[in-house]
Amino acid sequence: MEEIRWTANGMPGNGDPWLKVMAEEEVAKARAFHQSFPQYSVTPLAELKKMAGYLGLARLCVKDESYRFGLNAFKVLGGSFAMARYIAQKMGKDVGEMTYGYLTSGKLQEEFGQATFFTATDGNHGRGVAWAANKLGQKAVVHMPKGSSRTRFDNIAKEGAQVTIEAVNYDDCVRMAAAEAAATPNGVVVQDTAWEGYEEIPAWIMQGYGTMAAEADEQFGEPPTHIFIQAGVGSLAGAVQGYFANRYPRNPPRVVVMEAQIADCLYQGAVAGDGTPRSVGGDLQTIMAGLACGEPNTIGWDILRNHTAFFVSCPDWVAAKGMRMLAAPLKEDPAVTSGESGAVGMGLIATLMEGDTYKELREAIGLDENSKVLMFSTEGDTDPERYKKIVWGGEYATCQE
Repeated sequence: MEEIRWTANGMPGNGDPWLKVMAEEEVAKARAFHQSFPQYSVTPLAELKKMAGYLGLARLCVKDESYRFGLNAFKVLGGSFAMARYIAQKMGKDVGEMTYGYLTSGKLQEEFGQATFFTATDGNHGRGVAWAANKLGQKAVVHMPKGSSRTRFDNIAKEGAQVTIEAVNYDDCVRMAAAEAAATPNGVVVQDTAWEGYEEIPAWIMQGYGTMAAEADEQFGEPPTHIFIQAGVGSLAGAVQGYFANRYPRNPPRVVVMEAQIADCLYQGAVAGDGTPRSVGGDLQTIMAGLACGEPNTIGWDILRNHTAFFVSCPDWVAAKGMRMLAAPLKEDPAVTSGESGAVGMGLIATLMEGDTYKELREAIGLDENSKVLMFSTEGDTDPERYKKIVWGGEYATCQE
């Protein structure tokens, strides 16, 4: 069985220049924007009381994003807010004026016109961008990497976007989207990864993700001692880490960042230990499609290197285990339909607590009967057939070689 790999964060700090992106007042702007949508509601925080007792924890709560805007994933929060901020900037307006009512009105078409939003995605981010563009009367072009699910492709196409599955990996799809946007009149790339010279829109996307973090913070009702958050390029992880570092500066939660082992660029950077990000290449084929990203978001990386406690590289069986445990919880606990990229936290937490194979990591993280743990299930069954094969059919069992 493939082993979980981990490292504590020993990287040098650098003055924390990007932490302000996730300041509470910035997140409040994003949340006010999302609350203007008729589709908005606070997604559930599932309190797994019996599971916490079984595993030997004080609390274990799961933010369930399968209910977000009817899109089965959290990603729409970032893309929609970035689009609103882009339109506001072009019009010389404050983002506070960019309510759902205004953005979907004929007045917007008269005053702004139409842009084409380009993006690369494994499915969830692209669907969110396509959905928002459709609602706002804008255009969307979406490129998906090799091996993408047909169901996720169809969900994007249903929103009216121009969508393709390319014969390259995610990071090459990002480059393709950026090049096409640059060559298109009124074209703009809306991507949740950042690089030198492309940082403003990714920062807005991260602020959009802050809505989820702020909701979870309120629902949890007290400062969590530990947060487990998954990462692809690191924009979500950086957003969650940044929000809680700003929210609890004197006693921040201990954050554990988890990646798919085949695409563990953040872990590789942490192992190197010098603060410089690392990249991972190849096809990046993993069941955790939403985490199959080999090049870090420079903003997210910067926040994580300054604040995150541990980086963990997880084989696919960890996510599969988490999916099954959340789908079939202990009696009286709520079930959570969590997809491949959403359940890795549950699989890791359970693996750490159920035996002594990873006792060293458990003790290093400080997980015990006093721990109050928050994790984020960022998607539901966005690929229903794959979900059934894993949860019902037992694919990626923890005993497989």
